[in-house]
Amino acid sequence: MQKIKVLVVDDSALMRKILTTLLSLDSVIDVVGSAIDPFDARDKIKKLHPDVLTLDVEMPGMNGLSFLDNLMRLRPMPVVMVSTLTSQGAPVTLKALELGAFDFIAKPTDNSRQSLGHFGDELCTKVKLACSANLRVMREPVTALLTSQEVQEDRLIAIGASTGGTEALRELLTPLVPPFPPIVIAQHIPKHFSGAFAKRLNDNCRLTVIEVTSEEVIKQNHVYIAPGDCHLKVQRSGLRYTCQLFDGPAINRHKPSVDVLLGSVAKNYGDKAIGVMLTGMGKDGAEGLLAMREAGALTIAQDEASSVVWGMPGAAVRLGAAMDILSLPLIAPKLATLVQKNTAKVKRTAYDTI
Repeated sequence: MQKIKVLVVDDSALMRKILTTLLSLDSVIDVVGSAIDPFDARDKIKKLHPDVLTLDVEMPGMNGLSFLDNLMRLRPMPVVMVSTLTSQGAPVTLKALELGAFDFIAKPTDNSRQSLGHFGDELCTKVKLACSANLRVMREPVTALLTSQEVQEDRLIAIGASTGGTEALRELLTPLVPPFPPIVIAQHIPKHFSGAFAKRLNDNCRLTVIEVTSEEVIKQNHVYIAPGDCHLKVQRSGLRYTCQLFDGPAINRHKPSVDVLLGSVAKNYGDKAIGVMLTGMGKDGAEGLLAMREAGALTIAQDEASSVVWGMPGAAVRLGAAMDILSLPLIAPKLATLVQKNTAKVKRTAYDTI
């Protein structure tokens, strides 16, 4: 089996040593070299031809974002960003994902054996996924799809996403305009990043995007993002529906869990809901999407070709949870059509053919 060639780029000698040591523990990864700054990295990319790059965000000379921008335009390749897990570092990391980075990993907060062990396992997993993932090409969001059309006021759209999801959501949400039914989202993201992520989407979208921080009444023209350290569910309260947060163990290794959100939507909205599974690794959300379909909801999974990682949507498809499998650019137009007032609700069971 051919090994994955990795180039480590970081201005810290200690961090380069840590990254190299941890990556070298995996038998399928070969660290072919390291670079101290983007200029050194540029020369070594030409010489060593790595399959994957690990890249520090903040470096002297040319910062990581400028280098990443040039790299993805001139020589696109999988890049895993190594980021500081702070609210201050969140906008920079999200910008890196917008520019085409495959994913990011937070630097360990301490040098304990346990902390470094978890960090190393996650780093190796993301490098291997990056090597086999679909390289994402930056696309300008399409023009607005829904203007003054009347929409079905009792609808709710629930979306789950993980790796590649921050940009998939940006592409999906940007074209949608009021009036539009409420949208609830569980995106796997660290707790310090979810607020910045919601703000970034709100700055780019015509719908109002917020991070849920307490109980929220669900309203039309609003998008509700689960915070990075809590589960999000929807609950009926009389004639109103609310977003509610609760702590608890990770489900499918994640908090927020897509399964938790979609399961609550299936229970409380039934056939009034639409479920969407976007790009992401693992299988979180597949059971929840199936529950939605069995409750009469319309369900959509992103296709493999447009997904960065076809883990979560693939699991949903194999489980029979998805009624439609669509390329990412087609999902927003599909939603815009489904929620119009003159569109009849389609009732299909989980046993219908896709």
